[in-house]
Formats: sequence, C-alpha cells, structure tokens
Amino acid sequence: MSALLQEIVAIYPLISPPQLTAQQSNSVCNALALLQCVASHQDTRGYFLQANIPLFLYPFLHTTSKQRQFEYLRLTSLGVVGALVKPDDKDVIQFLLNTEIIPLLLRIMEQGSELSKTVATFILQKILLDDHGLAYICYTYQRFQSVSQVLQTMVESLTREPSGRLLKHVVRCYLRLTDNPRAKEALVRTMPGQLKDGSILHMVKQEDSSTKKWVQHLQRNLKLDGNPQQY
Repeated sequence: MSALLQEIVAIYPLISPPQLTAQQSNSVCNALALLQCVASHQDTRGYFLQANIPLFLYPFLHTTSKQRQFEYLRLTSLGVVGALVKPDDKDVIQFLLNTEIIPLLLRIMEQGSELSKTVATFILQKILLDDHGLAYICYTYQRFQSVSQVLQTMVESLTREPSGRLLKHVVRCYLRLTDNPRAKEALVRTMPGQLKDGSILHMVKQEDSSTKKWVQHLQRNLKLDGNPQQY
C-alpha cells in the first residue's frame, strides 16, 4: 500500500501547473486501479477509510485541465470513490461528507467529460440516497442551491448533448431531493421545464423503462398540496 501511495504522491508537483505526461498518468492510474480493488472489498474498505486513503485522491479531483491524461486521472480517481459508495455503507458516506467531497463532485459534474460527469453524479446520487447525506445537503438553502443549480445546468446541457445514462443519475438525484419537504417546495419553483413536462425523455431509449418511471414519479412528487415548507 505504501508503494502505491508513494507513486501517487510523486506526481503531485506535476498537476499544478499541469505538466503530467500520458505515460505518468497511465502509471498512476494503474496504482489507482489497485486501490479501487481495496476500496471495493468489504474486508478492507474499513481500513481504507481509517487510513484516509481517499484524501490522497482529492488533489486529482481538484484538477481542471482538459488534457486527456488529466481527464483519465480524474475519472480513475472517481472510480475509486464510486467503488466505495456502491455498497451503501454509512461510514463511507460520513467520511465523504466530513472531507467535503461534494464541491469537487459538483465542479466535475459541470466541467468534466460525459463519463466523468456520469460517475460524479452517481456518487452524489449515492450520498443523497443515504438519509444523513440527504439531510446534510438540504440542511441549508445554500447547500441545496449549489446542488440544484448544477443539476439544472446539466439538464440544459443534456438537451444539447443527449446522454441517457447521465440523465438517469440526474433524475435519481432530483427524485431523492423531493423526499425532503423544503427541497421539494424549492424544486417546484426551480425544476427545469424539460423535466416538468417530460420533454427530455426523447433521449431515453425505448427499453429504458426505469428512467421514464422515475421522471413520472418526480412529476407526481412535485404536485404539492397541504402546507408547503420553505427554506
């Protein structure tokens, strides 16, 4: 493990300003792939968190260079975090919240490649599906708004550059936000029209019935009655 971390830390000076070569990126991504195996295994996941290993990846998630070697580095790092959140482990979600990964995810969701956006949105979705994660994001209007604005930007982008697999995760994030009464009331006012009227579903494949059902569920949830709760 220490050898893998040494290989990761060794390229920190090359990421700002961006000087990383494709060969160096490939070498580090191979090390990250091994870390992903450790992160995904139930017997080693806890030790992985106790050693704060994910923090070694955050500098890679901070990068903004559009060069292929940096995009590959970000995507592979996201893959490690994705492996952590996949099993619905509350300790993982708490770790990610404590280390403030959400702003990093939001920036990638706005600026990354389609694949990076998809993995980052999947991670945010898994955080939201955890009760503590949902409460954390909806605790203040500022937190909710930062997430809502990025999701709205993504929907607008998807109307220009369709991606069914990315839309699926965006819809799941919106749907989960409606489980919070204050977020639900805010979404009635801010939900993109393409989701309200279902027009965005034109990009969904005929066999993808799950996304269509989630959009319909979202539309039903936003038909509020009773006493709305506002931020």
